[in-house]
Amino acid sequence: MRFLRQSLVGVFLASLMLALLIVAVQMITGAVQEVMTRDDKAPQARERVFSVTVQTAEIGTVTPYLEAFGEVQSRRRLELRAALGGRVIGLAENFEDGGIVRSGEVLVELDPADAQSAMDRARSDLLDAQFEERDAGRALLLAQDELKAAEAQTELRERALQRQQDLLERGVGAKASVEEAELAATSARQTVLSRRIALAQAESRIDQATTLLSRARIALASAERDLEDMTIRARFDGTLTGVTLVEGRLVTANEKLAELVDPFALEVAFRVSTAQYVRLLDEHGKLIPAEVNVSLEVTGADLTAPGRISRDSGSAGEGQTGRLIYARLEDAPGFKPDDFVTVTVQEQPLENVVRLPASALDSQSTVLVLDSDDRLETLPVELVRRQGDEVLLRGAGLEGREVVIGRTPLLGTGVRVRPVRIEDSASAGSELVELTDEHRARLVAQVEASDRMPQDVKTRVLGQLSEAKVPASLLRRLENKAGG
Repeated sequence: MRFLRQSLVGVFLASLMLALLIVAVQMITGAVQEVMTRDDKAPQARERVFSVTVQTAEIGTVTPYLEAFGEVQSRRRLELRAALGGRVIGLAENFEDGGIVRSGEVLVELDPADAQSAMDRARSDLLDAQFEERDAGRALLLAQDELKAAEAQTELRERALQRQQDLLERGVGAKASVEEAELAATSARQTVLSRRIALAQAESRIDQATTLLSRARIALASAERDLEDMTIRARFDGTLTGVTLVEGRLVTANEKLAELVDPFALEVAFRVSTAQYVRLLDEHGKLIPAEVNVSLEVTGADLTAPGRISRDSGSAGEGQTGRLIYARLEDAPGFKPDDFVTVTVQEQPLENVVRLPASALDSQSTVLVLDSDDRLETLPVELVRRQGDEVLLRGAGLEGREVVIGRTPLLGTGVRVRPVRIEDSASAGSELVELTDEHRARLVAQVEASDRMPQDVKTRVLGQLSEAKVPASLLRRLENKAGG
């Protein structure tokens, strides 16, 4: 049995070796025949045709815009400060951060006791000054009457002297009587001089009384203002901010209590480069009142408000470049002072320009256009302005030509292409496709797992995928990314 088993194994191995030998001979024979029958002629080369997206260049008038970042400000701001020191005894109900107040409303009341006492003293001083003025007036009248009486007496003494001198000349008078009359006249003249000095003193007293009365009135007006300053009122309708005051606190003079802001008189301040500033000037070098659009990007909604340029800053600013421009906002609900916003300014219109995507222009300021044989030509153009992802161009022979808007390194002059019109792409991209639940779930998982897609774009794409129908262009982009 052992001899029989070993014989059978030997026969099997010999048969296997023979079969492998036959297969090897066939492979070698086939390879030799293939080499002998191979055609050594080079294959005919075929021209490669690329598919490119083209857009027809249409010349027209375009209103360019520039974008900048700015800060919302209020044109009416009022610092509430204490003119005098004192203790806070009363606060308005809305005196809080964000409180809305009306014009004339009492906001803060300080203890008026000291100011009231000062005003009472000023009134008393005013009464004293008025009494002094009346007394000075009466003294002046008396001084004037005394002067008149002295002058009348002097006149009588002068006549008596003249009479005694006449008698002496006629020989019927005495020299003693003449001397007596002269002494009386001299005394009368001395009395007149004294009365004139008294009158001058009375007039000076009148002037002093007038000055004293004026000072008393000024002191009373100042005391009344101080008493009024103990009550702080709102000068216009607005909102309070920066409130740090509580009732019972002792405040000092000129201490800032809060700030009153008008939330409806808003403007935006934004800085532009000098080149952008020049484009906003008219032929006389004055700033044009260009329209602006202010936007504030928030989660779920965007706040926008129209406005118009009102003025620019008087100087460039220390350590700053460019120009600072202010624009008044016409209707800005939802905006608050100190908001950081994006400002879009409409510049002056440009005529005879072509608007194209920025990808159509290369670094040498040339574009690729189609000829009649669907081959590419290089056309030099002039870059007028960049507008985000678009450019405004001018160039001889550009009007009406089909321009390649998606350039790659494989495209160049003389290359044959298959044009895809931008209108056809837009119509194809506007188609809506209905997805199955499995297909939708797979696309959602692909978007959520993507690390290269920004978060805002991912949120927008997921929102589109949640709709009943999805744009065909979006579906193609996602499937192309999934395919590698």
